[in-house]
Amino acid sequence: MDGIHDLGGMDGMGPVEREEDEPVFHEEWEGRVFAMQLANSQYNTDEFRHARERIDPAHYLESSYYEHWLVAMEKLFTEKGTVDADELRERIEALGTARDFDDDLPERYDSDVVEAMRAALENRLSKRDDSVTPAFEAGDDVDVRNIHPRGHTRCPRYVRRARGTVARVDGGFSLPDASAHREGRTVEPVYHVRFDAAELWGDDAEGNSAVYVDLWESYLEAP
Repeated sequence: MDGIHDLGGMDGMGPVEREEDEPVFHEEWEGRVFAMQLANSQYNTDEFRHARERIDPAHYLESSYYEHWLVAMEKLFTEKGTVDADELRERIEALGTARDFDDDLPERYDSDVVEAMRAALENRLSKRDDSVTPAFEAGDDVDVRNIHPRGHTRCPRYVRRARGTVARVDGGFSLPDASAHREGRTVEPVYHVRFDAAELWGDDAEGNSAVYVDLWESYLEAP
């Protein structure tokens, strides 16, 4: 998707800030959101990514990573009729005025729930499908097509029109551009493509450096 959500390669966003000894979650609610996302069966990973891309740009930039997840889940659950939007809003407002809400949450360990979560995570992983024949092989030069889809895509803007070299062929996987919109399963070869930094950023690029990007076959064409 072309929008503020595709931050890769954009200027003026500042450096990536690294936090020493950064915890897995900064707040307890973030861990709960993570678990909720893994446990759901209402939508696939690509639909979830597309929902995050549909967050209002201003809200997206001023909110945290796991808030993006929470907003996307609310959006998908209401769109699919799993929850009613008005009832959800009323519940959120009620919890916002409650005192000591965390004290009311039960603490328990359920081994069956743990195994169910592990199985859910395994089932959500994209499975390799070698039924498709790749058009390119390692060492081939490829150009990234200058595509501008209206919906979801995993082709970053900053590599479009750039020329790279196939470093590895990774087999066939579901095309996110189709599965994000429930358009059926389309399997395409995926390539690990190497780009010289100068090809992407010209004279501003750091010397003797390269970027590797995983790209589906429909994003590429022969020079």
